Amino acid sequence: MSTTEDSSRGSSLAASTDGVDMKLEVVIVPVSDVDRAKEFYEQLGWRLDADVVDGDFRLVQFTPPGAGCSIQFGTNLTPASPGSAQGLHLVVSDIEAARDDLVRRGVEVSEVYHCATGLSCRFDTWANNRVSGLAPGRSSYGSFASFRDPDGNGWLLQEVRARFPGRVGSAGITFGSAGDLAGALRRARTAHGAHERHMGEEDASWPDWYAAYIAAEQSGAELPR
Repeated sequence: MSTTEDSSRGSSLAASTDGVDMKLEVVIVPVSDVDRAKEFYEQLGWRLDADVVDGDFRLVQFTPPGAGCSIQFGTNLTPASPGSAQGLHLVVSDIEAARDDLVRRGVEVSEVYHCATGLSCRFDTWANNRVSGLAPGRSSYGSFASFRDPDGNGWLLQEVRARFPGRVGSAGITFGSAGDLAGALRRARTAHGAHERHMGEEDASWPDWYAAYIAAEQSGAELPR
């Protein structure tokens, strides 16, 4: 089958699922000591949703602040080896603030880094491509910091300040915390200042402009000028 036919078939399949939501809401994290893992994730400040025991089965669920996806770990929950979950991404709007919060909680976190080329350095296999500090221009998706739970399951902080196009629909624009919303408002204020200087006058419709800017930034659409 040709590449063109494959592409057409993929587009057709994508179209056929329009309107059917498939929300990833749980990721299993394999651990060796459930109580130790529970203590660690409580230390992170994550919400404890459940701790259920049924005979030899135990399930613990936590949800990171502002997340739509939770993690589960426990006893007789997965055949995966403890510590084998790697590259678990936690998207944040301010990676320095997120890292500082983890450090205050006593978590050992790497320095903030970016990749000399591409984005592969977020994974340990390409760690020799890491450069200390924020990504140039603080570009979205380019700044990282990493930490591990007691079993060695690997977590990554990734800073996203503006989404790639098509990642978030306009109806799905939400903020996980007041801090995330405040950051969006600050960026909109800076951009709006440039907009007013270009206009040469005060913009009386600034609330509409702010709203349009924040919605475009989150959905990856073209930003207003």
